[in-house]
Amino acid sequence: MRTVINVRGGGTASTGHRPIHELLTFIAMLTAVVLGWATLALAEQIPTVPTHNMSNKERNELKEEAREMFYHAYRAYMDNAYPADELMPLSCAGRYRGVTPSRGDLDDTLGNFSMTLVDTLDTLVVLGDLEEFEHAVKLVIKDVKFDNDIIVSVFETNIRMIGGLLSGHILAEYVQKQADVMTWYRGELLEMAKDLGYRLLPAFNTSTGIPHARVNLKHGMKVEALRHSRETCTACAGTILLEFAALSRLSGEPIFEVKAHAAMDALWKMRHRSSELMGTVLNVHSGDWIRRESGVGAGIDSYYEYCLKSYILLGDERYLARFNRHYHAIMKYISQGPMLLDVQMHRPHTKTRNFMDALLAFWPGLQVLSGDLKPAVQTHEMLYQVMQMHTFIPEAFTFDFQVHWGQHHLRPEFIESTYFLYRATGDHYYLHAGKKALKALQKHARVPCGYAAVNDVRTGKHEDRMDSYVLSETFKYLFLLFSDPADLILNIEDFIFTTEAHLLPLTLGQLGNHTFTGVRDQDEQVHMLDYMRSCPSPNKLFPETVRRPLRDLVTGVCPRISSAKRLRAADFQASNTDHLRTVYDMGITMVSLGEGKVQLLHSFHNAKSPEDAERGLIFMQEMVELSNSNSIPNTQLQAVAYKREGEREMRILEAGPSHFGMELVNDLAVVQRAVFAKPAKVCSALKNAEEIRGMIVIIERGECTFVDKARRVESAGAVAAIVIDNTPNTSINNQQMFAMSGDGRDDVLIPVVFLFTKEAEQLIKAIKEQPSLELTLMSVTALKEKLARASITKTDTKSSDSKVTP
Repeated sequence: MRTVINVRGGGTASTGHRPIHELLTFIAMLTAVVLGWATLALAEQIPTVPTHNMSNKERNELKEEAREMFYHAYRAYMDNAYPADELMPLSCAGRYRGVTPSRGDLDDTLGNFSMTLVDTLDTLVVLGDLEEFEHAVKLVIKDVKFDNDIIVSVFETNIRMIGGLLSGHILAEYVQKQADVMTWYRGELLEMAKDLGYRLLPAFNTSTGIPHARVNLKHGMKVEALRHSRETCTACAGTILLEFAALSRLSGEPIFEVKAHAAMDALWKMRHRSSELMGTVLNVHSGDWIRRESGVGAGIDSYYEYCLKSYILLGDERYLARFNRHYHAIMKYISQGPMLLDVQMHRPHTKTRNFMDALLAFWPGLQVLSGDLKPAVQTHEMLYQVMQMHTFIPEAFTFDFQVHWGQHHLRPEFIESTYFLYRATGDHYYLHAGKKALKALQKHARVPCGYAAVNDVRTGKHEDRMDSYVLSETFKYLFLLFSDPADLILNIEDFIFTTEAHLLPLTLGQLGNHTFTGVRDQDEQVHMLDYMRSCPSPNKLFPETVRRPLRDLVTGVCPRISSAKRLRAADFQASNTDHLRTVYDMGITMVSLGEGKVQLLHSFHNAKSPEDAERGLIFMQEMVELSNSNSIPNTQLQAVAYKREGEREMRILEAGPSHFGMELVNDLAVVQRAVFAKPAKVCSALKNAEEIRGMIVIIERGECTFVDKARRVESAGAVAAIVIDNTPNTSINNQQMFAMSGDGRDDVLIPVVFLFTKEAEQLIKAIKEQPSLELTLMSVTALKEKLARASITKTDTKSSDSKVTP
């Protein structure tokens, strides 16, 4: 059962009753937690707390433990599964396509080409094990064949097999020169990659240039099972270029890079031109979108990754421009503070699902690469708390961090982002986060024959599955996290990681690209927006100030209060973190609907217990009753009044009061000229503080709480403040007026009133036409009574005069 309440948010609203005041203070407080509207403003007030540094001894021990974990899994595969594609760790046997029971589409990853060994080649070099690397390369050259009548995933075969072969080839030549080993090697892995690349090319023969999702290694697209092939995902088609460009530049055959560029160009043209977002599934022949959901997780993730990394590797500025256009859109529509919520690409204010998937954990690492560290810290912290709550990050989890899909496939993305954040910040907090992830794998995934995926994080039950990326990525990033770069035989700074964590040297960009004609689409004219975020990362950041406001974001990380005594809506206090946890325990969460609106949702399924669910239902019923009374008495309405030059009558704009500051009652009034705050939202330091002293200040709603705005202008010497709405077309005539809420601290002394957009437009126009315009802030009732008395007095005076005038 689900109960829903729609409430206006984004600055918080309240009735004259204290409960709604507290409800919407709760919403304001969540701007620093769930919705992220003002998180970083709070960070300025929080002192930096240094993270406890990890000793070199402990770090080295963890590095060696990560090495041992790799070999435990690698030996289990080599001894029990090779030459199969994967190890089945519970069966302690190999998984062969067409031999072991089918898992449906999941088996499209497999091609009976010893995928785990190929995928793992470069990890052996990262670990410095050149002897085993040489042995593995010889095995691959001897045993791996591609002339198989098997349908495979183009995407997975590219990132795991072609990527693995190319990285293996590059590192074989590297160790030849650097360590004088493998002198016998003559480019055999490159020839194998080229052979496999040609077997994938038939998939690119579409009217759009966007490749089919699957291809037969022996017969291309000329098999009955692929005759009706139409659909592919954005990531499937957009995660080709790094490997194909490397293949072309190393082999001298341009066809691969040509096809990959064409696919990326076609995808770029398919974006929604207004939102700049991509959908997740499209038709390869028509280019029509089949699924318009847009996020950064499954189905789309590595497309965004390859937009940025293609620029880094190839130096082609088209891809930097595209990435930044997409990134700006993601941060505008999908990023909600630390959370990343899927939307409709063509209606970006509309959310499409109530959960997030584990694949989005790569996003903070990509943000580090792009130089945008603060949101990377936020999202990583949210994911880390989800991991602590459930031991592993579930395959999908709801907005209130409950399990949606319980599997954990030993994915690397969270560890990858942890590694990049540590390298960017030097903050040992990320070493401790990596340690927690490592110990969880040791305790809950290690089995005698390798590491087994977790079928359900709630029960800890295992699944007979160990994907190749566990060796290629998960253990590689763990080892690198705890390693001193100086101890590695490679300079990691000279390489870029593909989405499968294969190493491609940055020198590939110097080989030149003979495939790009230089003709730029008219739609790709350079915009300022295309480069606005392309700045280098600072060497150090102190992310504790960003993490701390999110410290208790996920329930279950910290001890909870007893829920024996039911929390009533009338007693709810947003500043009380125990109340916030209790609300989550009752199965209540909140979703932003855009345009300043939020939605409270109650679900029995998400509650901590049946008893908590029942309490949540009662709580929501109380909220419904309070929400239905969401209006304030006319006697509490405030007036923003003024008389323009040449006008006889005073104009009165009706405004809402606040639950903080001076209350304008009876004949209390403020009469003064007005100035506009700079910045308009007043969520950071004022730039025109001198102009504000002794004046009424006009402030724009949004990004931080009403009361924080009031405190800033009061400290600059303002005598009153008018907050104007930031939602188009709102008016006292089409909206219920509300009282702005505070945060429980009674430290604001000046009066603060609220104007809807239509009324604010009248005021702004009048001030711009007459800068010296004097405003009066007063109770509407008191002002009208005063004007009525003045009118009567004036009439009486005229009557008296008329009697004595000849």
